[in-house]
Amino acid sequence: MTQRLQDTVNIIVPTGSLGAGIRSEHLEAGIAAGAHGIACDAGSTDSGPAYLSSGRCKYSKGAIKADLRVLMLAQAKAHIPLLIGSCGTSGCDMALDWTRDIVIELAHEHGLALKIAVLYSEQRADLMATLASGGNVTPLAPLQGTGADLFEQCDHIVALMGPEPYMKALEAGADIVLGGRTTDTAVIAALPLLRGAGKAASWHAGKISECGGLCTTHSREGGVLVRVGKEAFEVEPLGSVSRCTPFTVSAHMLYENSDPFLLTEPGGVLDVTQALYEAVDERIVRVTGSQFHERPYTMKLEGAGRGGFQTIMLVGIQDRAVCTEVEAFIERMHKALCERVVTALELQLSDFDISLRPYGWNAVTGLPVDDGGPPPREIGLMFVATAQTQELATQIAKTCNPWFFHMPIRPEVELPSYGFPFSPSETERGPVYDFKLNHVVHVGDALELVRMEYVSTKEACHA
Repeated sequence: MTQRLQDTVNIIVPTGSLGAGIRSEHLEAGIAAGAHGIACDAGSTDSGPAYLSSGRCKYSKGAIKADLRVLMLAQAKAHIPLLIGSCGTSGCDMALDWTRDIVIELAHEHGLALKIAVLYSEQRADLMATLASGGNVTPLAPLQGTGADLFEQCDHIVALMGPEPYMKALEAGADIVLGGRTTDTAVIAALPLLRGAGKAASWHAGKISECGGLCTTHSREGGVLVRVGKEAFEVEPLGSVSRCTPFTVSAHMLYENSDPFLLTEPGGVLDVTQALYEAVDERIVRVTGSQFHERPYTMKLEGAGRGGFQTIMLVGIQDRAVCTEVEAFIERMHKALCERVVTALELQLSDFDISLRPYGWNAVTGLPVDDGGPPPREIGLMFVATAQTQELATQIAKTCNPWFFHMPIRPEVELPSYGFPFSPSETERGPVYDFKLNHVVHVGDALELVRMEYVSTKEACHA
């Protein structure tokens, strides 16, 4: 076996998303292997803008609390720091406070005396507009513009933190660090960087391990332990059945990254063009050769706000004639529904939107289906009405109801009845959310836009 790296900073990354499930035996394995800290991500924009706009978590409180209980008990037993980034899915202040309250609740339940650092990265719209007017905010493709109205449209705006706020909190003696919106890699790289590991190795280890076990052969069988040194790092699985291979580890640079060799982070760019991925043994991979090129410090801005409202309906269709001519049927139905709404409700086409999405045909991709393929056995047709108010969206759905459920493939055919799964048939989906910002803000200091608070549970737990 190849000789192992020496003088490393060892980080347990138990999961790629807090709330997805963490097993205590995997944490115990990492601690037994010499972990110096635990770090994981708790947020993402993967599921759209609703969680940032509303400030609510994607996962249930029960799921988050179950994972935090495992993490906090392991932290208390091992006396190593626990770092969590992008709390509450979006990392906005509301979501971060929600997570903080769960941590305090668990501390009380288990009698844990903790110093908790809370790092806020939500931004005021007026401050961002001022910075933008001074040329310190830059749009990222495909968005354009930095006008004040753009920021005012957002319910919440967050700036993605780098590792520096976490490092400051650790220097202040925090047992647990709860972060607002943070880059996935920064929360993992923070402790290695603080303890003198190489910048390139720390950032690259953070990128590879950001999703826990996704860089292993069995992605749901526990997370990983990364050992970060000056010029290299090693990654090994926490689950006994999993393995890390040069393929599974190197492939993760492709995950959520437009360039497989370059990754832009606050303060620099990780360059893995010359990286070498080598098997240490059957389960462990060592990575060397990565570089980190320092750049002026920027923080990505994410902002989301409410748009209109939607009401949906759903039918299942097995009619052979419809399934043979899906595209023509959808086109005729869409035209008929729009004309019906304009006539019955005295609206303009610009006042609403109707979308028909045939699942089992092309609802997922939205792309034309290749000619010559077999017709589907059945399709699920979703109707989506979007308007400025919930009441109007629902009235549009109700107006379209008889046509949506009974429209024949051709006028001369008897009226069919398609299968609807719910009664009432229409469901009010609520507000529509949109991402308003995909920008970067240029700052002179990594802590400039971050607010830090500390909470102690010692007095409360011993009261």
